[in-house]
Amino acid sequence: MSLNDWVNNSWLTPHQTSVEEIRNLLAVCDRDIRDCQAEGLSPDWQMNIAYNAALQAATTALAACGYRASRDAHHYRVIQSLIHTIGVEKDLVIQFDQFRKKRNIGGYEQAGLVSKKEAEEMFKLAVELRKRVQWWLQASYPEFL
Repeated sequence: MSLNDWVNNSWLTPHQTSVEEIRNLLAVCDRDIRDCQAEGLSPDWQMNIAYNAALQAATTALAACGYRASRDAHHYRVIQSLIHTIGVEKDLVIQFDQFRKKRNIGGYEQAGLVSKKEAEEMFKLAVELRKRVQWWLQASYPEFL
């Protein structure tokens, strides 16, 4: 299934991005990668902030390809799109989606659910995605950098 098929299913909408939008999305990603390491944050918040960094990296790739995720299952679609945008491995998408599910429970239903180790794993995933999106943009869409 291609991203065009996703548009046909109303999972994505066509979107015309700009250098400014790409720059802003990457800036949010960079801020969150930095901020999730702040002293005194609980592992829940560290993971949540790192998750947002990774989500912004994935959103950047989707925007560069000319799409935006629909509101329905927005985070899920953005995460799943990484296979089609920057070509990440399915295992990375599965791991990212597991963090999405844990974040939803931790953010709305139960405090203290995230371990320090899990927060660190989400941080590493965010850093890795940020690097991979940067490399991919340089190779595929240098006009946005």
